Amino acid sequence: MAKLVFGMNLSLDGYVDYQEFAPGPALFRHWIEHVRGLAGSVYGRRIYEIMRYWDQDDPAWGAEERDFATAWRSQPKWVVSRSSNSVGPNATLVQDNLEAVVRELKAQLAGEITVAGPNLAQSLTDLGLIDEYRLYFHPVVLGRGSPFFAGPRPPLRFVASDRVGEDVIRLTYVPV
Repeated sequence: MAKLVFGMNLSLDGYVDYQEFAPGPALFRHWIEHVRGLAGSVYGRRIYEIMRYWDQDDPAWGAEERDFATAWRSQPKWVVSRSSNSVGPNATLVQDNLEAVVRELKAQLAGEITVAGPNLAQSLTDLGLIDEYRLYFHPVVLGRGSPFFAGPRPPLRFVASDRVGEDVIRLTYVPV
């Protein structure tokens, strides 16, 4: 049975915004290895559209960007959207029955399935489907943006902390 994990980079005040801060070299390598090891990813529409950047090759990319793109392209993706009509390569569109689809993925796959997008994560939290939360705190205060927890924070139990890269602390929690 697969474990469903919600983890994202966020500011000290709890906001996620990919345009406001980027991972340093060590954290980027961490994300490459993380993506390589996934059984798949479940994306909300908005973050999937942002991540589609990795579907196209860019001649300016270095080796690590190419490694990330290769890992991202090869993993199966499920995109949750009622407004999209199609998705890119190696992706499946999920327009309804989110709970049934995710329960089936968890039952059929082994390893980790990541959840991308705070609103989608909130929906899956409300359904009791997220097994672990990983908060990657950057030393930045934004004061605005999309909060990591898009709704009330669920009751959580702290299980681990570790430093990732030069200046990021990852806190890991599980539902109680």
